Amino acid sequence: MMNLRDCFPSLCSSGETRYNKDKILQGQGVDEPLSATGFKQADAAGLFLSNVKFTHVFSSDLLRAKQTAATIIGKNKFCKDLEIKYDARLRERKYGVAEGRPLTDLKAMAKAAGEQCPAFTPSGGETLDEVRERAKDFFEFLCQLAVEVEQKEREMHGAASRSSGTSEEQSVFPWTNHCSQPGLSSDNGGTSKILDANILVVSHGAYMRNWIGYFVSDLKCTLPENLTKSQLSSVSPNTGVSHFIIELQSGSRLEPEIRCVCLNQDSHLVDVGAECVAQKVF
Repeated sequence: MMNLRDCFPSLCSSGETRYNKDKILQGQGVDEPLSATGFKQADAAGLFLSNVKFTHVFSSDLLRAKQTAATIIGKNKFCKDLEIKYDARLRERKYGVAEGRPLTDLKAMAKAAGEQCPAFTPSGGETLDEVRERAKDFFEFLCQLAVEVEQKEREMHGAASRSSGTSEEQSVFPWTNHCSQPGLSSDNGGTSKILDANILVVSHGAYMRNWIGYFVSDLKCTLPENLTKSQLSSVSPNTGVSHFIIELQSGSRLEPEIRCVCLNQDSHLVDVGAECVAQKVF
């Protein structure tokens, strides 16, 4: 089997809307824009990621995610003009009749049904398994994308030139300054090696929690040593960033090996103010 070079997806949840602040469920049916605080959060995330040279950007097609993605890329040193591709598979979990209602209503519905959040599915909503299937489908698409990029590079430049190639401008990953494990091995103090696919994905809190759950339970993702169970099961704060390293092999099927470098990182919000680090309401 041929080893493929690493794929680096960075997952970022959308910024705050007024519904987040008021603890009202949005799901898919309430398509609110970012609040003033949400734009500040997106600006801060953009500065945090400004030295990362992304090769691809994908976003949920809901407005709050689209605005977050555009703000982040607008502050990037390398890829201000990179096309953002919108994908309905990245939408927040659908909450059916609970959308547009306070989170307390969802909890009351769950209690009346003898269930607990987040496992409870309100009428017209998506089950956790359905959300996970969307996440799995999109992740398999990303893996195939990385394979195709690698194949095109081989055709254009050849394996030898790729392995020895250099770039005048190197993107810098901020993870090592904030996370328990180093993000990338390099010979240049945190600067990146040339990548096949370095992907920014902007989505939503409940969706991302399900995606990460799929990584851990189904694909045996390696986690940072100091990560607690409560941190693993928590919803990302607005514009929280998670970063993964994925090593792919090609053959009859893709066999990804996944390592989580950091989960729900929000250090970029420290200078924005305490109000901007509030937990997300989906």
